Amino acid sequence: MSDTSSNAMWGGRFAAGPDAIMEAINASIGYDKRLAAQDIAGSRAHAAMLAATGILRDSDAEAIREGLLTVLSEIESGSFAFSTALEDIHMNVEARLKEIVGEPAGRLHTARSRNDQVATDFRLWVRDQIDAAITGIEALIRALLTQAEAGAGWVMPGFTHLQTAQPVTWGHHMMAYVEMFSRDLSRFKDARVRMNESPLGAAALAGTSFPINRHMTAEALGFDCPMANSLDAVSARDFALEFLGAASICAMHLSRFAEELVIWSSAQFRFVTLSDRFSTGSSIMPQKKNPDAAELIRAKIGRIFGANVALMMVMKGLPLAYSKDMQEDKEQVFDAADNLMLALAAMEGMVKDMSANRDKLAAAAGSGFSTATDLADWLVRVLDMPFREAHHVTGALVALAESKNCDLPDLTLDDMKSVHDAITDEVFGVLGVDNSVASRTSYGGTAPEQVRAQVARWKEVLG
Repeated sequence: MSDTSSNAMWGGRFAAGPDAIMEAINASIGYDKRLAAQDIAGSRAHAAMLAATGILRDSDAEAIREGLLTVLSEIESGSFAFSTALEDIHMNVEARLKEIVGEPAGRLHTARSRNDQVATDFRLWVRDQIDAAITGIEALIRALLTQAEAGAGWVMPGFTHLQTAQPVTWGHHMMAYVEMFSRDLSRFKDARVRMNESPLGAAALAGTSFPINRHMTAEALGFDCPMANSLDAVSARDFALEFLGAASICAMHLSRFAEELVIWSSAQFRFVTLSDRFSTGSSIMPQKKNPDAAELIRAKIGRIFGANVALMMVMKGLPLAYSKDMQEDKEQVFDAADNLMLALAAMEGMVKDMSANRDKLAAAAGSGFSTATDLADWLVRVLDMPFREAHHVTGALVALAESKNCDLPDLTLDDMKSVHDAITDEVFGVLGVDNSVASRTSYGGTAPEQVRAQVARWKEVLG
């Protein structure tokens, strides 16, 4: 039987037969080449430690370190030829290093394994992504603070169930997202502290008999300390899962805000105008200005959620220590990190560029009987009415306004007295939307003075 017929079951792509299939499923260089900088940094630290402990001759260590810099330069310039046959970034780097420095390259892998090597590389890469996420979130928070400060006194409707509830201020709404993203910031910072331990030196799973100095390599790579258990060091991927968990919550917040921007920029709302830089037109409808950046943020969130679930599923059934399944830990994390950073940058750009339509916001703030709660509070505060009774009286006044096709401030005093004769004209002082927001002076409330105080606090926190 010919090779062609024997391989028919594999399909045309794998013309070389099962060996090609094994190479394709086993190789990770197509994506783990993104770990090149981290891999070379880890190898340079390892070589320096081997020399310091007398395991490696100084001359060999120096040749290795210089050779690794050459490899890194080739990778960064795009001249490096990656090989699928060499499986992964570690073997690609080592093979090229041998071509450059010769025999000393074979000594680099003393007292380590690809198991602790990849765990180290991946931790370094995720740590870099956490730092990038922190920077991106801080930039978004600063953009929100600028919007909040400018609109600290601009009234707009506050919603529950997407129905008009009570007047709030534009600044207060922006500050709600500042608080949400600040918690994302703290999650990433907390995750960074927990994951900042070095697996390097755990070797395959049991440590090594060579007299290595794991504290030296940990310090060289910016880790706080070495991981305390070699089995855990090579098999743990909870640092990546925690990154994905924090990324998923942050992405959810981005998606909620994106949804609001889609609604607010619609012709029915016109609360905001998004800049042309973050909108597109229609190929057939010339009047359209589509909030595509917000919509794409909203969609990309699914990829981040999916990455979180995918890695959970990879890890859930693995016994200690290392299994080849764990090669599937990177693509999802790479994709999630890329999309999170893109979404953060796009949201920051939209927030910086968008314009709030103050007149539209104010008009909408006064609709839908948004000051009904202020009326009920006034009945309690001034007439000493039990709140349940005040709620009932206010409901009757809303019904009366609806029957007259007007809003609460448009009712006459006689109209109000027809529902409850103790009401005085003092009530009109609380029914305007500006009066309503100004009265909400409790800590964390929507009063402009409270909004400005929170803006000042956050400016001080961020420095």
